[in-house]
Amino acid sequence: MRLDLRDIIFVPGAEVPFACELETDGLDFPSVKAYAAKPRAEGRVYNEAGVLHLEGLLTADMICVCDRCGAEFESRKETELDAVIVEEENEEYPEYFVLDGNEIDLDEILSTCLILDMETKFLCKEDCKGLCPTCGRNLNLGPCGCRKQTDPRFAVLEQLLDKE
Repeated sequence: MRLDLRDIIFVPGAEVPFACELETDGLDFPSVKAYAAKPRAEGRVYNEAGVLHLEGLLTADMICVCDRCGAEFESRKETELDAVIVEEENEEYPEYFVLDGNEIDLDEILSTCLILDMETKFLCKEDCKGLCPTCGRNLNLGPCGCRKQTDPRFAVLEQLLDKE
């Protein structure tokens, strides 16, 4: 979606509100199986002393796969939007977004903000116990019947304990 900012570029204090849905093409993450709905963004672009700022909230409802146990779970990601928009690219500030004439590509800004704010590890719960390395049972459902693995360096000592 392109957002026309011609009415606020030279008018300090002016603003343009926006509300849109973000296409999920290009928003592929290894642990995100699907999006329950298109990510939704609401906010505004405003001119503060000649500098354009974008602020708002981006919400994405996702169906994820836990990186420890492999279980599917629903997750909601809320990303606070805070971006600066400038007229021309500045090497000193690569995080600024550049105007394209009098417009901005809102999809590009929203996608970038979501990607940069996305977790690197998706867990079904904070204290996920994962899978047993021997039998593969989900340890969140209870303990498995596997005997605890001992360090192979202590195998001789373990044989002595087994004799008694």
